This record gives sequence, C-alpha cells and structure tokens, in this order.
Amino acid sequence: MFHSFVFCCLCFWCLAGVFAGTETVKSVSVMEGNSVTLNSDTELKEDDVIQWRFGSEKSPIATINRGTGIFSTHDGPDGRFRDRLRLDHQTGSLTITNTRTTDSGDYQIRAKIIYRFSVAVYG
Repeated sequence: MFHSFVFCCLCFWCLAGVFAGTETVKSVSVMEGNSVTLNSDTELKEDDVIQWRFGSEKSPIATINRGTGIFSTHDGPDGRFRDRLRLDHQTGSLTITNTRTTDSGDYQIRAKIIYRFSVAVYG
C-alpha cells in the first residue's frame, strides 16, 4: 500500500513538472536591416493588458492596455529602439523595423501567460 502511495505521488510530481515547469523559447533569426515580427499567437480581448520586455534586465519596450486604449512603445533603456517598434493592435505582436545587431537578445511578452523569444540579428 505504501509503495502504491509513493508511486502515485511521484507520478503527480513528474506531471506537475511537465506542465508547470516547461517553457518554450522561440528562436528567430533576421538579417540586419530587415524587419522581424514577434508573434503573440493570440487575439487580444477587451480587457487585456500585456507588456513586451527586452534583455536580461527585462526592460519594458511596449505596453498594451486594451481597456484604456493605450498602445505605447518605449525606446528601451539606451534608446536603441527609437522609432523602430510597431504594435499590432489586434494581436499584440511586436515588429522591430530596420533591425541592428544590437537588437539581438531575449524578448518576452507578459500577458496571461509568458512567451519568450530569442532573436539573433546577423550582418
């Protein structure tokens, strides 16, 4: 009986790890000077609030608040994205225009779930 209990606990523990701990990172490559779109794979709802972040510091670079009608982009901590970010108002996808090698790095969209992207810009 005890062994069955332990076996069941181990199975549930493994399943919890599979569903709660898995995180996928989408890898995206783009040639310098081209545009790249990071797709949120969702349709925004009336009250959705999402935020795009960049880099290991997770600096905010774009915010959408459908409830208040706010769709804003930020230049980034060092101004690297100045006038080069576009938000899709229907899906929340982020497009980076005229990419540079300094745009390479980790991007994250925080909504009801978190999506992560690893972008590589090559010359």
